[in-house]
Amino acid sequence: MAAFDGTGKVALITGGSNGIGAAVARRLAREGARVVLADVDAEAGGALAKELDGTFVRCDVREPADSEAAVAAAVERFGGLDVAFLNAGIAGGGQLDETFDPAVYRRAMGINLDGVVYGVHAALPAIRNRGGGNIIATASMAALTATPFDPVYGANKAAVVGLVRALGPTYLPEGIRVNALCPSFADTAILGGMKEELQQSGFPILEVSDVVEAFMRILEADGAGEAWYVVPGRPSEPFKFRGVPGPR
Repeated sequence: MAAFDGTGKVALITGGSNGIGAAVARRLAREGARVVLADVDAEAGGALAKELDGTFVRCDVREPADSEAAVAAAVERFGGLDVAFLNAGIAGGGQLDETFDPAVYRRAMGINLDGVVYGVHAALPAIRNRGGGNIIATASMAALTATPFDPVYGANKAAVVGLVRALGPTYLPEGIRVNALCPSFADTAILGGMKEELQQSGFPILEVSDVVEAFMRILEADGAGEAWYVVPGRPSEPFKFRGVPGPR
């Protein structure tokens, strides 16, 4: 793998104000890329954009127009778009029993799945105009295994992986690589009260720096339509899906 050279590259990061998005923004800026942070947290996002000499755009990824505006900001400020990191996400979609709340469900699906769909749709023309680039969506290990503690979260993250697997071979001939990043429990605010439970149970929590390194490995690879798992103590690599049975 050749090391990623960010010189002259422009990256859009949704959910870029905090957590994994902010850490990736800092890494890309160190590599020479110009960054556009898209988030609903204007205070943190604005401060980070100033620190990195980037741009902040308020973006609710549930709204298609917001994703379009974020891409437009990248093109207007820095001249184009090479990397779209569709990272905005939340936990807590709820159960399907008597506690089910359609509003909670819709919010989780809107951010975690619709946000990726709208982000890809908005980013494709700008990346195509650069002659190719990368779209990386944050999914989760919840996309690759059962998640009885939060089935709606598991469903929307699995849908992101399914989308990426379909889009990868579609756009690779144009030099546009679409892949998914699938971390397990990373040390970010999304864990909420789960962090203490995980620590008490002895379950290892990922360092955010490990997720950033996995993100960079995706940029430096040449595959498409892949779901890269990130788990403690193992090098990140694409998950090997078994082929489905064909007709006899």
